[in-house]
Amino acid sequence: MLIPVRCWSCGKVIAHKYQQFKEAIESGKDSGETLNELGFDRYCCRRMFVGHIDLIDEVAPFSIDRQQ
Repeated sequence: MLIPVRCWSCGKVIAHKYQQFKEAIESGKDSGETLNELGFDRYCCRRMFVGHIDLIDEVAPFSIDRQQ
């Protein structure tokens, strides 16, 4: 749902670059080129971005209000 803070394989911090990646992809840039510009050289970190599906907007309406 949310991008993990660290890469699952190598442990590099990656979450702080997700918004820049998302904006670049939405503007029509190539994902590989964007990841190179952001400094992600390892395949494991790159797959975290390319394989991520943002589902938080679809799941949020079903969350339970626990403030009762």
